[in-house]
Amino acid sequence: MRILILNGSPHTNGATAFMTEAFAKGAAEAGHEVVSINVAHMNIRGCMACEYCREKEKGVCCQKDDMLRVYPEILSADMIVFASPIYYFTLSAQLQAAIHRTYSIDIPKNVRKTALIMSSGSPFVYGPAIAQYYQSIVEYWGVENAGIFTSNDKQNMSEKKRDELYRFGKNLR
Repeated sequence: MRILILNGSPHTNGATAFMTEAFAKGAAEAGHEVVSINVAHMNIRGCMACEYCREKEKGVCCQKDDMLRVYPEILSADMIVFASPIYYFTLSAQLQAAIHRTYSIDIPKNVRKTALIMSSGSPFVYGPAIAQYYQSIVEYWGVENAGIFTSNDKQNMSEKKRDELYRFGKNLR
């Protein structure tokens, strides 16, 4: 399976990176091809709702930014893992911008599974992000949710959390 990780954390050595690296290691050891992109360090502007991608050039966004490097990865993925710290009860703005920009390519037809990895300082902030993930990705795209993983405070960079994400990747079918 070809797995794409879209990491929306601006912290390259933070908790989100810690969890995605553990997942990627397990998935690669299980024989999956894993590509990880940190969209937080890319120049990806938000969707302008201009409808160029629908009315002028089907499937092509008029914005020519770093999303041009992300589109082919999304379109060739069998699974996408969305990873983000939780900022004010939702996914990071950087990951949100990348998700919103998938509007131009419509529902990626190859993607069959998705997963969500979130980190935070508090255990009580995930609800809105999970609801958004289910409605705008799982239900709208019509994909299987392979798992939702949260981590907060002292769990964020623990061996227990590393093991949990490694096993998730290793046991993925």
